Amino acid sequence: MPVPYRPELHVTAEIGVLNAPAGVLRDGDAWHVFYQFQPQLDAPPRWGHVVSDDGPFDWSECDDALAPEGEEIAVRAGAVVATQQGADLYFTSVTDKGTSVEVAHIESVEDACEVSDDPSLLDASVARAGTVVDDRDGFYNFRSPCVVPGWQNADDRDAGHAGWLMLAVTGATEDPQPVILHSDDGRDWHVTGALTFSGDHGLESTTHLVAPRFLRLRDEVDGEIYDVLLITIENDGQDISGYLVGTLEGANFEVVTGFTRIDHGYDFTRPRTANITQRTLESGPLFDEAVIFGLLNRAGRADDPSQHLSIRESDWANVLSLPRVLSLQGGRIFQPPRSGVLDAIHTSHRARSWIGLCEIPHGGEVHVDLRDTEGNIAFSVTHRGTEVIVDRTMNPLHSDEETASAPVVDSDSQSLSIFVDGSTVEVFVDGGEAALASRAYIVGGEATFEVTTSGGAKIERAYEHSPHTADSNLLADLQELADEDGLFSDGDGEG
Repeated sequence: MPVPYRPELHVTAEIGVLNAPAGVLRDGDAWHVFYQFQPQLDAPPRWGHVVSDDGPFDWSECDDALAPEGEEIAVRAGAVVATQQGADLYFTSVTDKGTSVEVAHIESVEDACEVSDDPSLLDASVARAGTVVDDRDGFYNFRSPCVVPGWQNADDRDAGHAGWLMLAVTGATEDPQPVILHSDDGRDWHVTGALTFSGDHGLESTTHLVAPRFLRLRDEVDGEIYDVLLITIENDGQDISGYLVGTLEGANFEVVTGFTRIDHGYDFTRPRTANITQRTLESGPLFDEAVIFGLLNRAGRADDPSQHLSIRESDWANVLSLPRVLSLQGGRIFQPPRSGVLDAIHTSHRARSWIGLCEIPHGGEVHVDLRDTEGNIAFSVTHRGTEVIVDRTMNPLHSDEETASAPVVDSDSQSLSIFVDGSTVEVFVDGGEAALASRAYIVGGEATFEVTTSGGAKIERAYEHSPHTADSNLLADLQELADEDGLFSDGDGEG
């Protein structure tokens, strides 16, 4: 496949199939993303690693971090956490006998990006430390670990952290059971219990949950620190990802906000949180914000990468989303893209954005068509005041028969931001009140925006941003619009 179809600002595997994000670590201005991938379609999964030294948009390949060893037939996703002496990589070890959680250690995060001429070599700075969780206490096949700091005082979260908590999936693949564990040192783990819920969780099942992740956020309304549980539900071959807000006490999650979809586009799934090193932690407030990346592939484990256009015509498949900065407001997640994306578009070759502030009365709409280099519509976005709709049904390179949509709160003025990068289209509404991420193959790899209004809708201000149109005055105007409407966030806090 021609280079223009590969995103420039998003993480992709240099070659092969990117299966899922594995872990993200921010160290000052440097961002490290670890991901599960297969170098070839029939190759066993391993961990890749990319780094961006000045904001999370300009990625460079590093040597792979982990690969199957000994009796292992695969190493799968897990978590990356900062420690006082570097970073720990918790990963799923797969053998013919089942799965377990193992850990590897990086002594110096700053030096953790070796690049060798031999792609089969692993990064020598990553040292395995052995199995930390295997079958125990009636639970088996521990996998997909999420590790977060524990609380020094569970009744006073402002007192800070002590020890560690793990959320892992156990049991059979067709009947997964999330389990909570705790540890003082990150090595010796003890089962707290199966994850349970109290309150209105809004889930059809509390066990069939995959890729669960915890983060913490301080609600801007009441000032309290809450646990946010990110989960993915496998539903007839399609992933649905969302969040619950509440408080974890032992192994019980006391629900404040029931399951809410985190993205309403065609493809966002299996989000992973970004953790930060100690020196980065000291530069920002605790719990005000958190950063996530997601996989842009709604098929999840049901995916057949051999059918991807990108793998058929080139040598790669799948992509991670732009980084999103999460904040909690009255029990609801808001998630604008991280600041710096406009500068990244300016220095790219083909990325594009359209950002507008709109007034949409009842019955009105703002409609944006994305046209390819042949003039055909490849994707469209429609804002109707209380609903935003994305549509790729007209695109012959996709097989969808329905549109995707998100409800939004009606207000006097509403912002709409559209980012196009290679075969990705990400839409954000009203400072991240709603997000809709999708894959869209666009012939020629470049999109032009065609904007129309109807029913009395007005566009108060709008800016189209690309490598060819960016200038200092435009950037200043865009920043003014962003500051007024909360379109972007720095994501300097810890989740």
